[in-house]
Amino acid sequence: MGRGHMPIGRRERAKQDKRERIMTAARELFAEHGVSGVTTQQIAHRADVAIGTLYLYASTKAELLIMVQNEKFAAAIDSGLAAADAAVGQGVLEPVIALIRPVVECVREHIENGRTYLHELVFGDPAEPYRQAGLTLAGRLEGGVTGLLTRDGHIGAADAATLARVITAIIHINTTATVHRRRSDEAVLADIRDQIHATLAPHHRAA
Repeated sequence: MGRGHMPIGRRERAKQDKRERIMTAARELFAEHGVSGVTTQQIAHRADVAIGTLYLYASTKAELLIMVQNEKFAAAIDSGLAAADAAVGQGVLEPVIALIRPVVECVREHIENGRTYLHELVFGDPAEPYRQAGLTLAGRLEGGVTGLLTRDGHIGAADAATLARVITAIIHINTTATVHRRRSDEAVLADIRDQIHATLAPHHRAA
């Protein structure tokens, strides 16, 4: 066996197996019933672990939701960054929309779960490890938007960072506001596009 490939011990394999079972159970139950319709006991039962064991991996239902949604959020950002790279050269708005489209679809895949996830990231304890991971992902999204804006040539680095925070706030409001719950993803994205266009327009007029 080559160096750097230490075998995983039995205890560590058992921990990984339990974590994967808990994640799978939580993912399935949240998708089926929404976060408000699921209890930690139901997740433990489906994962075939004791409730005390489940609490070793996540101490609350909110943390379980964040664990599940972090995986989805990370995948959506990866897809968005790849789509944005493919859209470079089409102005500044199209790459930004390409980046955020998978994120909006991810958050709205299950409206209740997405709204609760974003609420927990914003208002929960930022020192909690799963929230830290989610906030790091949010920072990655914001950084991606910043990078696209700086390619525009009309927007300086400092303004790009500020505008990126405004754009992520626009995404947050449009994906969590109760008034938008029954709207389609395309309708929400159209509103977001209009708001981002209006946000960026003064910089292009000044240029």
